[in-house]
Amino acid sequence: MSARTCLLATALVALSAPAGYGQALNADRYLPSRPENLTWGWFPVDARPVLTVQSGQTVRIDTLSHQGSTQDEDPVTLLGALGVKPDEILKDVRDFWASKPGRSRADGRTGVHILTGPIAIEGAEPGDMLEVQILELRPRVPYGLNTPGMASSVVGTAYPGTRPGDRGLDIPPTTRHLIRTGVVNGREVALFSDTIHVPLAPFMGTLAVAPAAGIQSSGPPGIYGGNLDLKALTAGSALYLPVFRRGALFYTGDPHGAQGDGEVSGNALEQSLTGVFRFVLHKGTTIAGPRAETPTHYILIGIDRDLNRAMRKAALEVVDFLVKEKGLTPAKAFSLASIAVDFHIAEAVDDTQVVAGTIAKSLFTR
Repeated sequence: MSARTCLLATALVALSAPAGYGQALNADRYLPSRPENLTWGWFPVDARPVLTVQSGQTVRIDTLSHQGSTQDEDPVTLLGALGVKPDEILKDVRDFWASKPGRSRADGRTGVHILTGPIAIEGAEPGDMLEVQILELRPRVPYGLNTPGMASSVVGTAYPGTRPGDRGLDIPPTTRHLIRTGVVNGREVALFSDTIHVPLAPFMGTLAVAPAAGIQSSGPPGIYGGNLDLKALTAGSALYLPVFRRGALFYTGDPHGAQGDGEVSGNALEQSLTGVFRFVLHKGTTIAGPRAETPTHYILIGIDRDLNRAMRKAALEVVDFLVKEKGLTPAKAFSLASIAVDFHIAEAVDDTQVVAGTIAKSLFTR
């Protein structure tokens, strides 16, 4: 995982500008979120690519939030009741909703997310590594949704570790909060209330390659990436994924305008985004699972249904990285992990838990 390809001048320019404003970056190709380019709730391993690119090419990809797009009620009716005008609803949302009855749901073993893809990268084969550089992310609509329900939250009765008698929250299951976004004092924010403004930091909750085999729901992440909900993956960052299928078959979706570590209510500020990505293929480079990099940090990831095991895996990934990339002994690496590396719960609500170990690049003098 090298900083030389991640820290791109274009990405840093995009990172410094308010999301959704200013001049958009050009891209070599464009993939709209039309119904024929979308998958719902799972990662088909043998789907025909909707786009094929060469290593080094950039693609502008449109994505749709599942919030407002996948419910039984027509989007115009549901979102209209929350104050959204018909002309504020993407045509892609209305067309996807109309296409739902004919879509495969993989025998019900699926998630809720709408995914754009797959994109094939020429020459990608099992045993390679795909670097996904995130150059730009912009909201497509001036609002997002958050549904603080109990079914998928950390205080729900189905959450791992819940014990009989644990306190919950009295929230109606149909609660939806529509949150407007806009620019205040030169920065784009979510207007949570008159007195609470949340800075927007758009990122894709799901970035994945096709798994090796089987039916994989879009809900829990895995070694192929998926629903990592890693909020550090904003413009200027990069994600590294192992390749399991010919062409890699890249998917992205579950777009977010903002999220706190943990995503404790079960979802973030769910907001449709468009993004520009560069795909770089590393032949013969093998990694065990997803890794990430920002302009300031290396990020190593542990994933498991058990939070303790996810933490353990993240710590071991950090040690392995420091040994292989920085030349430390395992003992020295473990010491550095304890005194200088921060471990965050990226998300804890998608059946599996994701822990991110963040290593500051400023630690290293060379």
